[in-house]
Amino acid sequence: MVDGGIVVQVTDGDTVVLDSGVVVRMIGTQAPKLPLGRDGFPTWPLAPEAKTALEALALHKPVRLGYGGEELDRYDRALAHVFVAGESGAVWAQLAMVEQGLARVYSFPDNRKCLDQLLVAEGRARAAKLGIWGNPYYSVRAADRPDEVLDRAGHYELVEGRVLQADQAGGRVYLNFGRFWKEDFTAVIEAPALRIFTAAGMDPLALEGALVRVRGWVDDRDGPRIEVTHPEQIEVLATR
Repeated sequence: MVDGGIVVQVTDGDTVVLDSGVVVRMIGTQAPKLPLGRDGFPTWPLAPEAKTALEALALHKPVRLGYGGEELDRYDRALAHVFVAGESGAVWAQLAMVEQGLARVYSFPDNRKCLDQLLVAEGRARAAKLGIWGNPYYSVRAADRPDEVLDRAGHYELVEGRVLQADQAGGRVYLNFGRFWKEDFTAVIEAPALRIFTAAGMDPLALEGALVRVRGWVDDRDGPRIEVTHPEQIEVLATR
């Protein structure tokens, strides 16, 4: 944990600027996005509310930064957990935003610390339909409705369903959620990700028959699919 300085600007619901000029991307979460000067980029529902909430929490306050993996992204933003000084102790900004339903868990294979706590908080907010979880834009998608998942290609989504078949071929694992792999939803785990699963003591082939929730970016490659790069993208809801 290191001193970060004072937050002088909140860019959106998951990014702050410090008095040193350092831009901090709050790792482990994704808040609704604002255009931020990008032509044609839509404002996601509740993006202004997320920014306002983070301003209320952190603006003009001292923070400490905690790193749990890669420390800089390709835009030279610091990748850190942000702890805001308060009268009753430090407030973990990521957790506070997730608890309010104004951010969701969003992780990377090289930055996976503290995700278990964030996932629990997200689950509670989702069950209570707080913030984004009361808006259909952020609904958990059903794996057995592949056309609806495909409509969200290019978006970060949560997709829930039962793994019909788990199979390994060509150095990768396919989790198939339907009988027609060229049409149905599939989660794909490439070889580098499989090494992370092995290091974590997890066998994705054991997920056959399990009810799971998969999170990630949806693409269209032989039907809707999500590439899984690390274990935390898959939540096991029931084994059979």
